[in-house]
Amino acid sequence: MIKLTLPDGSIKEVQKGLKISDFVSGISLSLSKSAVSAKLNGQLKDLSSRLEEDGTIEILTLESPEGKEVFYHSGAHLLGQAVMRLWPKALLTIGPVIENGPGFFYYDVDFGGETITAEDLPRIEKEMEKIVKENLEVRREDIPRTEALKKFKEMNEKYKVELIEGFNSDSVSLYHQGEWFDLCRGPHIPRTGLIKAFKLTAISGAYWKADQSNQMLQRIYGVAFGSKKELDDYVFQLEEAKKRDHRKIGKEMDLFSFQEDAPGFPFWHPKGTILWNSLAEYIRKECANRDYQEIRTPLILNSELWKKSGHWDNFKENMYFTEIDENNFAVKPMNCPGCSLIYKYHMHSYKELPLRFSELGTVHRHELSGVLHGLFRVRSFTQDDAHIYTPMEHVQSEVIDLIDFTFEVYKKFGFTEFKTYIATRPEKSVGRQEDWDVATSALKKALEEKSIPYQIKEGEGAFYGPKIEFNIKDSIGRLWQCGTIQLDFSMPERFELDYTGSDGKKHRPVMIHRAIYGSLERFIGILTEHYEGKFPLWISPNQIRILTVSEAQHDYAKEIYRELVKNGFRVEMDLRNEKIGYKIRDSILKKANYLCILGEKEKEAKTVSYRKRGEENTQTSDLSSFLDSLNQEL
Repeated sequence: MIKLTLPDGSIKEVQKGLKISDFVSGISLSLSKSAVSAKLNGQLKDLSSRLEEDGTIEILTLESPEGKEVFYHSGAHLLGQAVMRLWPKALLTIGPVIENGPGFFYYDVDFGGETITAEDLPRIEKEMEKIVKENLEVRREDIPRTEALKKFKEMNEKYKVELIEGFNSDSVSLYHQGEWFDLCRGPHIPRTGLIKAFKLTAISGAYWKADQSNQMLQRIYGVAFGSKKELDDYVFQLEEAKKRDHRKIGKEMDLFSFQEDAPGFPFWHPKGTILWNSLAEYIRKECANRDYQEIRTPLILNSELWKKSGHWDNFKENMYFTEIDENNFAVKPMNCPGCSLIYKYHMHSYKELPLRFSELGTVHRHELSGVLHGLFRVRSFTQDDAHIYTPMEHVQSEVIDLIDFTFEVYKKFGFTEFKTYIATRPEKSVGRQEDWDVATSALKKALEEKSIPYQIKEGEGAFYGPKIEFNIKDSIGRLWQCGTIQLDFSMPERFELDYTGSDGKKHRPVMIHRAIYGSLERFIGILTEHYEGKFPLWISPNQIRILTVSEAQHDYAKEIYRELVKNGFRVEMDLRNEKIGYKIRDSILKKANYLCILGEKEKEAKTVSYRKRGEENTQTSDLSSFLDSLNQEL
């Protein structure tokens, strides 16, 4: 017999060699129906795996992120099998789960010169439906690496061969369902019939291993759910998202553009610049209220600095380079090294700390053209960055203050639901493990003190330290990862940053990286879709539009315009020789917060008739009362 400890602390004694699926059935019949996988001693396992030793066990369902990932990965295999049934000569490459994109998973396929289109997706979906109805058993097979290599070479599966040749392990795993199998580490759901609803959502091109010198593949995206209702809800959300696409609204409202002369670099038009500046001014004001000192650092810095900071080894492929006076320089992809040089310029005492520097710093990162996506994925963006230097004993309290600051900003924009994660040490990283452990523990304690539930993202921290990630839920239920709080022991060490302690000795500060918007560009994209372009008055680039019934009111309109502008409002006049109904419809499309309609009656009485966006009733008052109501809303 062996002993298994469940998440609630209870202990079960079971027969050694029992399948996990049988163990789950013995606990709860309803749980056995919803289980997709298990975590045994911290390792993800198939339900068909056998229990061989004492340890901890957690049964995973679609309620957990890890359970979802297993389910979505099985959705990718469902797609892969359907493709191979329809195109037997096609070559499958990889089919991972993704977090952000037009689906939950995708498969990259080499169709051997044939090009498939969106019109082929319903045909693939029909084949996927057949596989679900067949309710095929999903079975794992572990074989020696050499045997796998031979098997895939005989099948002329050149992509799988290349993958296996890059493995370090002596054995590899295959997953079988029906006549089909694929190279995969797993785990997977036990039967194909558990995927109750799915949809293929998009098709695009992708280079093998994201290398432009490699073969161009076709990437098919999909989603999968445990019920038809969830799929219906998702499809509704997709339709809503199309209507709210920030690229479409940005064009309609004349906020920004992207042009061939600078692919991936946004051009901010006058109204978009108003929006950008409104966000910048707000975060500046909030930082000033919290004793931040604003700085600006150079856009281009010597390559030696980036080698010293660790970015050269860990981020070089995402950087842009130039030469000045026969020396190599890099365009900054992050603001932190420049900030550290400012800290180092002066000597510091423990009495000054925590020392908080804020910077609206523009950074440049190389992104492949295939992943550029409006304001959500650009090559140049401005971070609402801050770097805080503090003794270790103040880290937890500082992080708690940053959590409060972050949530206060999000609530200002109407975001009230959040998901929080701690991202831990990635494989490609710098620094001592003991420092990583201390930093990760400090982040956990801060969240626990605030009673904020969180989940762990294993191996997804920054290369220099662990981080808290804040995900905000928008008005149609989508989650967006925006703010981060990151602890860094590495950069203070690399730059030999110090302060004089109360003991008169030199000590190393901890560096905290903080961003709340994440980037102004991406946050504006999120806000545009969240509000559907109907921005609240305080940040709206179209606060008031003055419409005249006829030319006779033009002078009066200009008088009202000057008074509103003098009071700090953003105002436009529509003095075109058009019918008032046309002007009203046009202004509604431009999503102005207020329409100020002036006819002969208003001119004679020195009043204004105004209509608030989304309301049909028109109110009439003197200008002073109208200003009072505007200021009250602000």
